[in-house]
Amino acid sequence: MRRWVLSCSVALLLLELSVTPVAQATTPDAANQSITEFLKQDDSQHAYKARRRLEVVNGSRTAWLEAFTEFSPAMGFQYHVVSEGGSAWIRNMVLRGVLDGERDLIKKGETARSSLDRTNYFFHANGLEADGLASVRVLPRRKDRTLVDGTILLTVATGDLVRLTGRLAKNPSFWVKNVDIARSYARLAGVVVPVSLTSTAEVRLLGAATLRMSYVYSEIDGRRLP
Repeated sequence: MRRWVLSCSVALLLLELSVTPVAQATTPDAANQSITEFLKQDDSQHAYKARRRLEVVNGSRTAWLEAFTEFSPAMGFQYHVVSEGGSAWIRNMVLRGVLDGERDLIKKGETARSSLDRTNYFFHANGLEADGLASVRVLPRRKDRTLVDGTILLTVATGDLVRLTGRLAKNPSFWVKNVDIARSYARLAGVVVPVSLTSTAEVRLLGAATLRMSYVYSEIDGRRLP
């Protein structure tokens, strides 16, 4: 579950073409307990089938694409585009590139680089939000373009990841900088999965670029969803 962060950085790397410690005991026990529960959860990526919609806005240029995506440990990640519109160049070079990049990184077994775990991050409990969620500061252990310097929101009792916000710890390249992300998660079929992503960046010479991606799941671990 925590390894889903990686595809966000892949997405912003590809926007260039359009030109995841021990908790600190200094905050309320409830927030620290949420970190403990979070880090105890299974970190493997679960098999799923989902329809995704990806959109990019870069100044006056826009494009969108919808695809059926599927992952299993046996076959890896696959996708099939079912509809698309807008700039053909952005669709082919960026949107398809996002999905191709995710497929290739999974195939190479590199998802652990971005996992929200002790290997990659320090975790510091900030306290509880007004909505009862635990706010946790996540500090990358190294400057890496697959890691996020930011905050996660967790359910207190179970440590479920609800939201991740922040900035990539390292600019992806000379051409892309100040990459901010906001990703939302939900528990479906007993598994925490990403449901939406928004990422923005400054692309040198082209200005601000925004990527949005949403997921609608039809199956998780072989269980059909309504």
